Amino acid sequence: MTASRATRDRMIRTLLVDDEPLARRGLELRLAGERDIVIVGQVGDGAAAVHAVSEHAPDLLFLDVQMPGLDGFATLRAIPAQRMPLVVFVTAYDHYALQAFEASAVDYLLKPVDDSRLHQALFRVRETLDRREASDHRAKLLGLIGTLSGRPALTLDEALDTAGAREPRDPEAPLAIRDGARTLRLPRAGIRWVDAAGDYLCIHTDRDTHVLRTPLGQLEERLGPNRFPRIHRSTLVNAARVVALRPHLNGEYFLTLDCGQELKLSRSYRDRLALFK
Repeated sequence: MTASRATRDRMIRTLLVDDEPLARRGLELRLAGERDIVIVGQVGDGAAAVHAVSEHAPDLLFLDVQMPGLDGFATLRAIPAQRMPLVVFVTAYDHYALQAFEASAVDYLLKPVDDSRLHQALFRVRETLDRREASDHRAKLLGLIGTLSGRPALTLDEALDTAGAREPRDPEAPLAIRDGARTLRLPRAGIRWVDAAGDYLCIHTDRDTHVLRTPLGQLEERLGPNRFPRIHRSTLVNAARVVALRPHLNGEYFLTLDCGQELKLSRSYRDRLALFK
């Protein structure tokens, strides 16, 4: 995996939080080989972690879930949003995974930590930091363009769309998504449905389920709300794959897809499905 120039030039300030000294030491040794990782502190409980985040301003937090006093999730709730570093959970229990992703964790590692999974988590950290830096740069650029144009609330689309016209999107083009270091191109006809859990999405296709971190609304716009209407606040469906529906309670329905999967159609989203128009 090749790092960008921004990643190579940046040192990632890292804080280790685990109530087991041996676990902290093991992670410290594994991270010693990462040239852009600098460990700024190690603590053994949640209260100390909150203080250490305030003192050291780390970019990255390796955080155990089960600890005396504040557990990992309570620790995150106690950290001010403006000081929140990127978080990788490290724990012996896999049943916390969904809750970790709902807490916007970059990744979730199980003890004992596998080297390949640690490297994958660090790749995601670097990618996220790169995107954050790009977003900061874009915000500054838009601010400059807005000031020069006399329109300080300028959006990116407005800044780029100086002629008032956009390049049309091809509704048949494969959906391009990132999978680690790879870019996958998913045929849209092969996507059955999409559901969300926190900041993560599961794209269910005829062959696989792909997990990515992006807002559901953003993917809905890319897929097109007519072809992939939202049928629940956390679910999109390929309308062409719906073969039947049956009524449920309180005006809700269950949709049956051509693969046999059933999905709930919430009453508040009925009008978005062409079958009800």
